[in-house]
Formats: sequence, C-alpha cells, structure tokens
Amino acid sequence: MYFLEGKNQAEIAKKVGVTRSNISRMLSEARNAGIIQIQINRPLRENTTLAQQLVKRFDLKGARVIVVDHAAQMLKILGAAAAKELTYRLKPSGTIGTSWGTAVSATVEQIKLSTPTSNVRVVQLLGALGSRIEDYDAHAIVRRLAEKLDAEGIYINAPFIVADNRIATSLLENKSIQESLSLGRRADIALLGVGSSELAHCSYYLADYVTKKEITEIQKTGAIGDVCGRFFDINGINTADEFQKRLIGISLKNLMRIPIRLGVAGGPAKIDPIIGALKGRLINVLVSDTNTISEVIKRTGS
Repeated sequence: MYFLEGKNQAEIAKKVGVTRSNISRMLSEARNAGIIQIQINRPLRENTTLAQQLVKRFDLKGARVIVVDHAAQMLKILGAAAAKELTYRLKPSGTIGTSWGTAVSATVEQIKLSTPTSNVRVVQLLGALGSRIEDYDAHAIVRRLAEKLDAEGIYINAPFIVADNRIATSLLENKSIQESLSLGRRADIALLGVGSSELAHCSYYLADYVTKKEITEIQKTGAIGDVCGRFFDINGINTADEFQKRLIGISLKNLMRIPIRLGVAGGPAKIDPIIGALKGRLINVLVSDTNTISEVIKRTGS
C-alpha cells in the first residue's frame, strides 16, 4: 500500500488497525530484510548526432550511442539500451539468435516487457563454453532470455570449439545440431557481442578455452576481433580460417543472412573490433557509448 498505492503511514495504520509507529517499523524491517528494494532508474542519455553519423557512415539500419559517465557502469547502461532496441524490434512469432559474452548477458539482464510477445523462439548460434554454466555462457543466455520473453529456447548441445576440423564436421552433421542451426539461420534478429583478439581482452583466452599460442596464431592472420566466433581484420575481411574450421556454430554466410544483426560493445579495447565489424557488415545495428563511437568516427575519416 505504501509503495504501490501511494498511501501514507497514517492511512495504512487506520486500515490495518495498528499504530503509525508500527507501520513505520514494519517498513524499515522489510527494507532491512531485503523484502522491499528501492531502485532508481535513470533515463538513458543518447547522443543522436553521433548515432546519425554512424548510421550514415556505415549504412546501418540503426544505432544507439549512449552517454556513459563511469566505465564501471558501461555494461549495465549499454545492456539497458540494447534491451530497448531488441524489444522494440521483436515481433510476435519472431526468432532471436544469440551468441554469448558479458555484453549479451547484460542485455538479457535488462530486458523488461510490459506485455508478452507471443510465439517467440530464442536460438543458440554458437556452441557452449564448457561444463560450467556461467551467466554469459551460450546455454545460460538462451535459458534466461527465453524465460524473460516467455519463449521457446533452442540449444546447441556441443562446445563452441573442438580439437580439429574433422570433429567439427562430424558434430555439424548431427541431426540435433543441424536442427538448431537451421532455425538459427532463419532468425529475424541476432543479438551479438563484439570480441577482441588482444590477449588482455580476448574472452576465449581469459576464460582459458583457447591457449596463448592459438590466439597468437589468430593474430598473425590479421584478426583484430570477432563476432559469434567469426574473426575479421580491421577492414572486416574474414580471417583465421583454421580456427573457424573448428567452430560449432552458425556459418558466416548464414549469420550474414539474418536481417537484424544487433551488436553491443563499448570501451577503448573495442574500438578497432567495432570498426572491423561495421566495415564487414557483421553488425548492422549497433549499441555503444559516446567515447567509443567518437573515436570510431575519427579513425574512419570522412
């Protein structure tokens, strides 16, 4: 009554039949026990001028460029903006394909639907990290997003990378995996992170799923970043072929057929990867921050 109906403590005390001081005490106890939590949702501040420049320069279908005052807030704020973009574009009976990563996880965390969207599917586009299911792992992303949207979750029950291309070929012929990938390539929207090949920022290496030697070999091909496991150079040209032959996930060709490829990324380490992803058109809708996009515009000239 106090928080939802806007009644004051005296009104509640009269209705319940206790003293006002009792109501005050019960409210305090509820807050201390965590039964009631107060959260302040600040409106997103968008730089529409930068967004328009970005759309024009890279012929995008859309962009949101958000003001982020503190680096520690980056993921949460970009996640909130990406969640708005995703739900805005989501249609009834639509299919969302997802990769994995911290930015994708932050987006899922921020999704809030006032009315449910009917008959939605959420499809995993890239195999799982491993035996430990983290919030940013592919299986967890699909499960959490499906719960938020009251949707059907479609999984790839295989790791994202295997020892050699023969194993990958064999797994990709599996009926269950083929079914998931078939649904994935018919997705209306792909929710994607933008990865870096730098050792200090490469999620594959930091999570200990790829060795330093492997990342060094990937870098030698000119790779500066990846989207959904597909590495590219600064001009957006596909690279690291040997690594990609070992991937279990949607092919680059089929990824590019998904109409809306929504990328979420920001921060200094993601500037070159974002440039490559935009030049290669792996991303055609981008959510990022003002500092990052200002540098992207600067580096890519007029």
